[in-house]
Amino acid sequence: MRKALLTAGLFAFSVSGWGQTNSCDLTGDTKVDAADVQAAVNMTLGIAPCTANIAGANACNVIVVQRVVNASQGAACLISTGLHVVSLTWAASTGAASYQIWRGTTAGGETLLTSSVLTTSYTDTTVVSGTTYYYVIKAVDSSNNPSPSSGEVQAVIPTP
Repeated sequence: MRKALLTAGLFAFSVSGWGQTNSCDLTGDTKVDAADVQAAVNMTLGIAPCTANIAGANACNVIVVQRVVNASQGAACLISTGLHVVSLTWAASTGAASYQIWRGTTAGGETLLTSSVLTTSYTDTTVVSGTTYYYVIKAVDSSNNPSPSSGEVQAVIPTP
């Protein structure tokens, strides 16, 4: 297996199509438009109470405003459980039926985060600001045998 490539920062995932309400609809009128953008701005400036749940519960900042602007222009409403997520991508391994993602907060101390990943990417939405994480990937064949670990990669999550 080749070394995993890692990027960390303000990445997010889309929940559109999951049958949930649109988090970018801050006015509750079933559409995301200029009124929602203004609501996001007002929340960020402290003019209105922060009730958004786009970049974490009650987080109102420029990231939230930009995500609502993008959604008002037809893009998916991107949300995350916090301000930061880690996006992992790697090259496919020959014979891999799935992949395991291992994560730790010390180098060499990774434990299984998730298994049965069927694609060559994974977004970790459970990271905590100010924490350093280490990741390795293992390919799993059709007999459920894992490969040795990929090269370890590090993600330093900034403090908001």
